[in-house]
Amino acid sequence: MKRILGILLALIVMLACVGCGGGDKPADKPADKPAAPAETEQKSDKVGALMPIGLDEEGYKRWTKDIAKNEGQPAGYAAPNTVVFFNDIKSMVLALESKQIDRFATSKIVGNYLVAHNDKLKLIDDNFKPILGYSMAMQEKDEAQIEEINKAIQAMKDDGTLAKIVKENVSDLAGNDPVATPIPVIDGAETIKVAVTGDRPAMDCILANGTPAGFNIAFLSELGKRINKNFEIIDVDSGARSAALASGQVDALFWVVGTYDKDGKALPYPLDSMEGVATSIPYLMDSRVGVALK
Repeated sequence: MKRILGILLALIVMLACVGCGGGDKPADKPADKPAAPAETEQKSDKVGALMPIGLDEEGYKRWTKDIAKNEGQPAGYAAPNTVVFFNDIKSMVLALESKQIDRFATSKIVGNYLVAHNDKLKLIDDNFKPILGYSMAMQEKDEAQIEEINKAIQAMKDDGTLAKIVKENVSDLAGNDPVATPIPVIDGAETIKVAVTGDRPAMDCILANGTPAGFNIAFLSELGKRINKNFEIIDVDSGARSAALASGQVDALFWVVGTYDKDGKALPYPLDSMEGVATSIPYLMDSRVGVALK
């Protein structure tokens, strides 16, 4: 009887040790295995973008899908779960830093400028399609003026002036603030009011002292001489560009965005969709990038 009790006691001790993991081999119970990640779970994907003219969230998603299908854009940008529009670049950067969005899309000029001035940011998906083309826009009644601007833009391309302005006001900045190029005043000449927003640095930039600067201002300085017109700079919120033109607050807009292939051919899905306006040929072409937190 004592022997039987001794054997039972030994068995109880052995079972207790196994239950505490004290044996040579860990307990292989299904409940102790870590839960496998759900492969079907879809990660939230919020993409920020400056408010385009004439596109809502669904329109923007269709735009990205069309590009992915027809132009070979990376699939990761083809169908974001949510598009969050912003009226200015500052708000979009703050939203990224506070993780309200996962990333945002912009032009390479802007992306390079932001990364050079903010060590929290990095470029992603460099040079994905399509190419962005920046044009000026005026009301249809001013189409003759747009044709004059077109001739001046083409002449600036042909004689190398436009490439020089890009080099001095974009390529050679190396992280420095853009220069505020003075715009000449021509006595007796007609004045064209042009909207600037400061939301495409270093292309369209407002310095800390409130002075407009960057490529657009340098371009206007040269354009005014060529078409014999004065330009008055009007500070306008990015999201109010179209309304400012329609109401007559301004006569012309900068950076109306079209899309182009690598050969410069216009694609049938512009980013800014405007009716009742005349649009110039592009004065600047730039690739697209994504911006995310490091």
